[in-house]
Amino acid sequence: MRSLLTRRLGLTAVLALCLALFGLAPSASAATPAPAQLTFSTSAPTTTPGGSVELSMTLTNNKTYDIWFVYQTIDPTWLTNQRPDLKYAFTGCTLTGPSGSSSCSGTGPADLGANYGATIPPGQSRTVTLTLQVAADSGCNGNIGFYSYFYAEFSDTSNVSGGPVYTPETRVLCA
Repeated sequence: MRSLLTRRLGLTAVLALCLALFGLAPSASAATPAPAQLTFSTSAPTTTPGGSVELSMTLTNNKTYDIWFVYQTIDPTWLTNQRPDLKYAFTGCTLTGPSGSSSCSGTGPADLGANYGATIPPGQSRTVTLTLQVAADSGCNGNIGFYSYFYAEFSDTSNVSGGPVYTPETRVLCA
């Protein structure tokens, strides 16, 4: 019984080696990442009227040239706009990079790009965190969500546009 198992393992190993040598094995990464990538996260999936949530946006430079300029918008989704009882505002802004955190300004809806503190070297990221404050008299049992478009220019004079990129939704719950 043991020799049958050894033969099967040997045959499998030889087959895998042949596939790898002739390039027929599946590749580890099928697609290259976008030159610049924008991702979102929130500090909590829910809040209550009067509460706040941190909305973080991370821009990553996947190219071999510096990002020199970023333009970004952030707007409420259609479903968020359909709930006029949801009351909220962006009340704070922080930029986090390799040298630590600092305050930023311009919390939208347009030109959030200046907050990234470009120049962003290849392989590095910058995270802008906005504080989403829900009003104490806001309606509840609704979702607040946003979408974003961005444009980035690189030091090799190329550029990239992206979006819409959607944020995770924050549910406003009744207490």
